[in-house]
Amino acid sequence: MYKVGIITSSDKGSQGLREDKGGPAIKKIIEDFGAPFEVADMVILPDEKDQLADMMKKMADEDSIDLIISTGGTGFSKRDVTPEATLSVIERRTPGISEAMRMISFKVTMRAMLSRAESGIRGDSLIINLPGSPKAIEEILVEILPSLVHGLDILQGNASECARH
Repeated sequence: MYKVGIITSSDKGSQGLREDKGGPAIKKIIEDFGAPFEVADMVILPDEKDQLADMMKKMADEDSIDLIISTGGTGFSKRDVTPEATLSVIERRTPGISEAMRMISFKVTMRAMLSRAESGIRGDSLIINLPGSPKAIEEILVEILPSLVHGLDILQGNASECARH
């Protein structure tokens, strides 16, 4: 099983002033997908780069979370710092994942070009930024999960072949 950690980036959500809908949307999709994923942790943090980065590092390094999925903080607002937090902790970028997520969103809206979402690898953990919209989360995550399984298999040494048969 691959352990999933979910981080919601929201000033209001972290203060209890807004219901977090992004984190629960991710959790439901992961649970509906089932094996090989299980949600191990869910947190809501303010839009603070250092707090987000520290949580990503903790999940990856201390909690051995395999897939860290963030929601929110990927837009143009001055408080949207999730991509910067991600870039500060990853060791290798995974641009194909970020490009695929935007491509999926482009099928629905041209505003997908405004996403600054990043993704990358830290140790044996894959970190992915999703938008805050539950609708966008569903559109993207349902499409990419099967490929993420294969990517995690390779990252963690459980598979060695990328070629299609």
